[in-house]
Amino acid sequence: MAKQKKVEGDLVVARNKRARHDYEIEDRYEAGVALTGTEVKSLREGRASLAEAFISIDKRGEIWLEGANIPEYLNGTWNNHAPKRKRKLLLHAAQIEKLGRQIQAKGYTIVPLSIYFNKDGRAKIEIALARGKKEYDKRQALREEQDKREAQRMLRYRNMHARG
Repeated sequence: MAKQKKVEGDLVVARNKRARHDYEIEDRYEAGVALTGTEVKSLREGRASLAEAFISIDKRGEIWLEGANIPEYLNGTWNNHAPKRKRKLLLHAAQIEKLGRQIQAKGYTIVPLSIYFNKDGRAKIEIALARGKKEYDKRQALREEQDKREAQRMLRYRNMHARG
């Protein structure tokens, strides 16, 4: 069984680490996901990947998760699901309309951040309205992260030697 992490009562199945690196996150939304039974079982085993996933809005005003990989359930039958099929996301019509207007603006896109089970046991996906980072922004973010880690390391070192 894959490693799952609990965050504030929610059981996180998969995170999209590249999204936080490649995009500046603006607004976050929680959406339901229309899944089949074997997909839910596969998610409960902690098997999913959002590495190549993206979100699209069609002409009918429906929002879709595409490219997400939820592998076939190993104990499934002939009725198993396709691992990379399109999955419908469940949001209020006003939220979808608002997202649709915002992605018309230059440089905005919708990216999936994580798939998790909430306290009620329902599969949810956290999506975000995001703007792509430039290469120099990515380097600056990495530098800041490295500086923060170094400062934490120095504080730990000082605290350890101050006691002893």
